[in-house]
Amino acid sequence: MKRIIALCCSLLAASALAADYKVGDRLAPATAAKPATYKEVGWDDLLPKDWDPMKTIKDLQLDKLKDSDPRAMEAMDKLKAMWNAAPTNPAMAGKAIRIPGFMVPLEFGKKEVKEFLLVPYFGACIHVPPPPANQIIHVIADQPFKTKTGMDAVWVSGVIEQAFSRSDMGESGYRMRAVQIEPYKER
Repeated sequence: MKRIIALCCSLLAASALAADYKVGDRLAPATAAKPATYKEVGWDDLLPKDWDPMKTIKDLQLDKLKDSDPRAMEAMDKLKAMWNAAPTNPAMAGKAIRIPGFMVPLEFGKKEVKEFLLVPYFGACIHVPPPPANQIIHVIADQPFKTKTGMDAVWVSGVIEQAFSRSDMGESGYRMRAVQIEPYKER
């Protein structure tokens, strides 16, 4: 627990360095030249077409419930369980892709990161609840990436696979061996 608290504090401090991004910010489309062998994809491509993340709580009127209402707490528990087991898109398995996102390091206290979660918006897994598992990619890099803030905005290229993994920062439905990681540049 102390390790998680220390990580959160260091990432909060690091996020102050990344002043260009606010919690929940998403990255704009590509700007740099794309590697020829990797197809650029967006986060929606990772979702199965028929998946409805709100299915289990559709009939509840959450806006009318107080946070302390047992029905609200039960609904949030159901939603969290559904998001942690969120299905991946089988059409993505084995594809060579390039995707932008934010790093959530799984290695602590280093200036270079070789293993991290890639998430679609700034602050995911740290300041706000983690995204569904089908919106988190567990990345293992061929070469360490020099990090500035720990939550760097990056492009990651590699082959994606369906593989569930659990960490202190969230549960991921995908894994990717990153052959290239590059800083994200806006237009």
